[in-house]
Amino acid sequence: MADHSWLVVGLGNPGPGYAGHRHNVGQMALAELAHRVSSTFKSHKADATVAEARLSPGGPRLVLAKPNSYMNLSGGPVSKLLRFYDLDPSQLIVLHDELDIPFDTVRLKSGGGHGGHNGIRDIASAIGTPDFTRVRIGIGRPPGRQDAADFVLRPFSGAEREALPSLLSDAADATELVMTDGLVAAQARFHAPKP
Repeated sequence: MADHSWLVVGLGNPGPGYAGHRHNVGQMALAELAHRVSSTFKSHKADATVAEARLSPGGPRLVLAKPNSYMNLSGGPVSKLLRFYDLDPSQLIVLHDELDIPFDTVRLKSGGGHGGHNGIRDIASAIGTPDFTRVRIGIGRPPGRQDAADFVLRPFSGAEREALPSLLSDAADATELVMTDGLVAAQARFHAPKP
């Protein structure tokens, strides 16, 4: 595959029991991307389901992937996919939930720490570097004294569910912009205050 290729990974936990949880918002945003490029997921030997497409005719080649492992074991499938498609960590974009960002907000970064996110920690460990792009999808902090681990494994509230399509669309837009215009341009757009 050419350097005009990207591995885009949506993090979450496997199975229908987890599908609507906050922790799976990365996979929800990945599903939005797959829908936009009219691609369907198929089983892959790297312990993941994968959809391959082009962002646009002649545009970047995409490998959209959902690890079949639990969140904290995401690194193995991601590492195998990078090797299988002969891609560098600089061509990896990971979509994931982020407690430290308010709900309905998307932030982007490359490299840095994992911020306590076990999926990001495992990927950085498995591929040997933290230097990959993250599309951080804000889910906000748990209310009151609720434990963060419980909070991320719960469905979105009714009000959040109403705003969710817009959030997933923003995350997909941000991912596309990273691939077409670069991280700095995507940050300029998505880190600007909302009008």
